[in-house]
Order: sequence, then C-alpha cells, then structure tokens
Amino acid sequence: MSESILIYNALCLPAPDIEALIQGRIIAVMPRKLLNTEQKFALYPLDYSASLLSIEQYYHPNFVPLAQSALTQLNSQGILLQPKQISLLKNDEQLQLPLLSHETVSIKAWAKCEHCQILDPTKNLDILSQLTIWKTEVFEAILQKQPHIFLAYLRVYHLPQLCAVVAEPNIQEKLGKFVALPNIGASEEKPILNDRTFAQRKHQLEKLEPPLYPELEELQSAIASLTISQPVAKQLDDDIKIFLGWSSDKLIKQPDPDLAWINNIAKLGDRSIELEEKKSNYQAGTDFENITRQSLEFLGFKVESAYKGGAGGLDLFCSQPYPLVCECKAGKLIPSRTVEELLKLGGMHLGKTQLLGSAKLVIGPGNPSPDTLKAAKEWEVSIINAMTLQKLAELKAKYPGAINLVELQQYLQPEQIDYQIDKYIDKAEKEINLRSQIITAVKELSEQDNESSKATHQSFTVTEIRVHYNATHTPKLAEEAVNDLLIELSSPLTGYLGRKKGSDWKSDRFYFLRDLPIVPK
Repeated sequence: MSESILIYNALCLPAPDIEALIQGRIIAVMPRKLLNTEQKFALYPLDYSASLLSIEQYYHPNFVPLAQSALTQLNSQGILLQPKQISLLKNDEQLQLPLLSHETVSIKAWAKCEHCQILDPTKNLDILSQLTIWKTEVFEAILQKQPHIFLAYLRVYHLPQLCAVVAEPNIQEKLGKFVALPNIGASEEKPILNDRTFAQRKHQLEKLEPPLYPELEELQSAIASLTISQPVAKQLDDDIKIFLGWSSDKLIKQPDPDLAWINNIAKLGDRSIELEEKKSNYQAGTDFENITRQSLEFLGFKVESAYKGGAGGLDLFCSQPYPLVCECKAGKLIPSRTVEELLKLGGMHLGKTQLLGSAKLVIGPGNPSPDTLKAAKEWEVSIINAMTLQKLAELKAKYPGAINLVELQQYLQPEQIDYQIDKYIDKAEKEINLRSQIITAVKELSEQDNESSKATHQSFTVTEIRVHYNATHTPKLAEEAVNDLLIELSSPLTGYLGRKKGSDWKSDRFYFLRDLPIVPK
C-alpha cells in the first residue's frame, strides 16, 4: 500500500494538455519555469492561451476534437455551492454566504516531475511536435514571447476522487504557473503508465526518436469519437492505446450489454422466467427455441431459417460447419419420447439419409429417464442441459475465438454429455491461460532490467522465453511448443506479441505488445 501524499499546490495547464496526460497521449508539458525533480502537484485545467494561436493552429488535427471537448467540459463547470462546500474548497473565512452558479474547476489528477529541461531550439522541433499534441507553430509562438521553452516530464496519477475548487479571479493569467490549493490526499499506487512504458516514452522523447506508428495514431483519433456508443470501437481504441504505449492498463473486458440475453438461456430452459410471467406452455417452448437458435448462431453455427419449429416442425437444423439436428424442451424434465420425436420429425423434413449423417442434439432440463438415455445411445443422440448451452455462450462472450465447433463435435457423444462439454470448456480455458502466461513471461523479461528496458522494444529468443516460463510453471514446455505459441501470439490477427524474423525459428525474436487478461469465472 502506497503512503498517502499531501498535495498543496497545482500547476495550471491547458485543459486539453491535461486530458492528453490522463489519456497517456503525452508525458510532458511546457511550464513557465524549470520544475524541480520529484516535485509533486495537482493538474489545474485552464483554457489554452488563445492569445497565441487558434485551437486549429495549436493542436494537431487528430487531437482538435478532443481538445474542443475538454474545453467545453471546462467551461460548463459552474455549479450551485453551499457555504459548507465552499469552506471545504477554499480556506477563506469571509466566504459565508451561498454562491449561485459560482465558477468551479474539477481537478482529477496529480503529477510528479521526473525531469525538466530547457529545449534547444536548434534541435528538431518537428520530431518533438510528432511525439506530442502540439504543432511546431506553438514552439515558435512561445519563443517570440519568452527566451526559453521548458519541457517537464510528468509521471501522472489519478486522484482518488474529483476535487472541485473555486476559481480565483484572473486565474487565466496563471497558465503555466502554480496556484495554492487546500491539502489534497493522494498516493502513487496507480500511475497512468507503468514504469516500463513510461521509461520507453521518456527515452523516445529525450532522444527525439520519431513515432513508430503514426498511421495507428491517426486510426486511434479517427475512432475516438465512436468509443462512447460503440463497445467494439472502445475495445479497439484500448488495444491501440496499449500498442502505442499510451496506456499500460491490463484490459478488463467489460460485459457487453448486447449479450445480456446469454444470462437467460438456462432460465428459459427451466421456465423460471416463464412461470413468473405466467406464459403458456406453447409460448415457453417458443421462447426457449428462439434463444437456443440465437445461442447456436452466436457460437458460429449456420441455423437454417427453413426450419422454424412449431406443430409438426423440426425445431432447429444447422447446416454449417456440420449438419446438426436439434430438439428443444423447456420445463422441469425431458419428456420420455423426445428422442423418438426428434428422429421422426428429422426424417420427415430432412430425409433418412441426411438425418443419419447429422449430429443430433436434445437440449432440455433435468436428468433424462432411463428409456430416453437408452434411445439416445441407440440412435446416437446427445443430450445437454440449457445451462451447458449457456456456459458455451459465456465462454464465447469472454473469448470470441475460444470455441472451435469442429473440435466440439468430438464431444457430442450419444448420451447425456454435460460433463463432456464441461471438459471441453475447461480445456479451452486452460489453453487461453497458457497463452496469457507466455505473454506474461515475455513481459516479465522486458521488465527485469530497468536500465535496458529504456529501449523501444526488448526482444527475446524462443530459448530465453522458454527458460523463463519453465522456471515458474509446470508442466515444462519444449522449445517447439513455445515457438508455436509465440508464432500464434505474434500473428497480425492476435497482436499480443511482436516478432523480428531471424534466419531460422531459433533466431526469431519476440517482444511484448499487450496483455491477454483472464476474465474471472
């Protein structure tokens, strides 16, 4: 647990610059004077210096929308404050009356200065512009008003909660300078960027090394506006930020509200929802059939729309990746002649040859009777509970590529196979966990030597990664197995690791890009 830190002053900076610091887009700012190393302060948002340049001249085009959003938010912070609130925000005994619509500022982050330097105007300020959010015109405009440009490298941290302060008169004149604050409690427990990522970014900025992936930066800016309403865009945005080094958080996959229906599969199967709503048996069966159709399609089956169930109809028929005939039963148990019903309706609608060549599945509640089990074994029909179907859908929701339907077919044995499907799910989760551990091994190697981690990307051979992994894991892995996993994880379609090809597979080198978080069960 980090020690508590008291913050008693704040550096006034343009609100867009602070937002860029919090997002990890930049790690440096331009104060009005040299800052001391290890100096700690809050980040006080102000309007940018409009007297210098327009917002379009000040910031890169791909950052202008975010800059405008930050300024809009800053300018809408007037709120109704009561005397008790005012006394907490500002130590001023004269403030005893309520203030209506008083201008306040929300402070949400603090920083520690890691280094501060005077910029050499003869150096390549164009590269500095590419590594930050400011256009080169900004540096030229500053130098016209003052002899030096100061660049402070900041390690930024979230405050435990927002701190609202009453804005002082003429506060805009403090841009780039410090203002006093009432004491704010903070800690160094959760920096925006971890040690390794910050060291890489700082090294790149100090050496003025050009951005590695300018096209990805453009893509990130293009999708930034979609992240609020589009969960898929948000996940892609997070992935790109981690790849670019703008974020070092492990991605904790948030539940997709569009997949909330998965939680109802078992409830519709045992009719616990239907009984609460007092629906008919027919409607209960239809609802379960519909959610089973949705589940199978979600898992990757192609469900043919020509088979809609109903009286005399075949409940579900999947044609791809292999033929699957499915009978759905909602309630408290599977009726005794369900297997015979599936065979009769399947033969009627598909023909005997196609029916016998198809996988056959009954999804229903409870334990089947001995007669039903006997018929299932005789006619090669698999039986699962609705909860088992829900477990498969949950796995797919957590890890979209986790379910291999062709491999799953091997588990469709002629009996009640809930335990077999559980084995398949457990196997898939272990394989995902193994891949996460391999990624972690590469990441740990990168972080072992703090000094060498300043390099843009630490890369390692298959042998080095295998030795590091095997030192702490059982069973041990052979080099060929580790190499296969590394090739998979460095594929452009996965992008968890990067790969530098050598003359052969033993001389290939791999480096860390992003985590594969394990979603809790």
